[in-house]
Amino acid sequence: MSVDRAAPQAAVDWIQRLVSIDTTSRNSNLGLIEMVRDELRHAGIESHLSHDTSGAKANLYATVPAADGSTQGGIVLSGHTDVVPVDGQDWDSDPFRPEVRDGKLYGRGTCDMKGYIGTALALLPRMTGTDLKKPVHFALSYDEEVGCVGAPLMLAELKARGVRPDGCIVGEPTSMRVIVAHKGINVWRCCVRGHAAHSSLTPKGLNAIEYAAQLICFIRELADHMRAAGPFDEAFDVPFSTAQVGTIQGGIAVNTIPGLCQFEFEHRNLPGADPEQFYARIQSYAQDTLLPRMRREHPDAAIELTSLASAPSLDASEQAAITQLVRALTADTAHRKVAYGTEAGQFQQAGIPAVICGPGDIQQAHRANEFVALEQVAQCHAFLSNVIDSLAQP
Repeated sequence: MSVDRAAPQAAVDWIQRLVSIDTTSRNSNLGLIEMVRDELRHAGIESHLSHDTSGAKANLYATVPAADGSTQGGIVLSGHTDVVPVDGQDWDSDPFRPEVRDGKLYGRGTCDMKGYIGTALALLPRMTGTDLKKPVHFALSYDEEVGCVGAPLMLAELKARGVRPDGCIVGEPTSMRVIVAHKGINVWRCCVRGHAAHSSLTPKGLNAIEYAAQLICFIRELADHMRAAGPFDEAFDVPFSTAQVGTIQGGIAVNTIPGLCQFEFEHRNLPGADPEQFYARIQSYAQDTLLPRMRREHPDAAIELTSLASAPSLDASEQAAITQLVRALTADTAHRKVAYGTEAGQFQQAGIPAVICGPGDIQQAHRANEFVALEQVAQCHAFLSNVIDSLAQP
């Protein structure tokens, strides 16, 4: 797609406004959400907010209606408002005071994914000034970075209100290339409860770390099996489902038998692979193999497994109108699939066909000195302008 390399100032201004609000997932995102709500209201567009149970976070869904007032059908522009922490990272500038240097806009979230959201919001005057035959929808979510937590609440509300968009473009950073599939992500916590005792009296205690280690090794065996036996999809950069243990805590001193050990693990499944089968094997090993051994040592032993997060995979249909539209507007026919997860699978699961296409390089996401190239912003602006034009009256 040939475009002017200069990013429109309105888009840059919007991105800078969004980045200036620290929406790290541990914080509230209401400052950003309410600012966007107020700007949309000023343009005559009302928003629906769906809050989490604490009331400190919210999704925003707003519709720019068609010329005849219709709010059904049309295209959703979807992005998450939360960003990852900057703790421990060595930045050359304040991550929440965005700066333009050498054709790049630096700041936390510029790439992932306030660059897309800001560009879309900058096009609001074009949306409201166009004789649309189908509406344009904004869908801004909370807590994507901690397990795609916010979007399901928004999607459930859309279903309850009878809102039925035709398709969704999730603007994760893809360098403005089309992504048609991603893996599912599933996260669990395991709590192994043993019995504490002085380390000189090992028969009196039950070592929770040692039994947790056996379960961790079993998870690794499952991961090795998936790597060796598949199933495989060579279009992915990692062409098989994966699993790994990411955190572990246990024990209080070397001379005390640990009574508790907790760890968290994840499974990233290919489209079509059932994550419940993976979980069932772990649960069976824990309850049927390890736990009987543990209770022979101490009757109060326990293994508790808890689901922390899950998001379905995406496998977009090439026949879907949204896929064909985005391919046509980007002149991109490559069949790309990625190992990371997004909210696109949740939209697809809710019956809204989705693809992924947005500005910025995923390699810049989550890093110190995160940036989005202004050329990418310009390309996104041109792309979304064409999306709006595609919805215009003939």
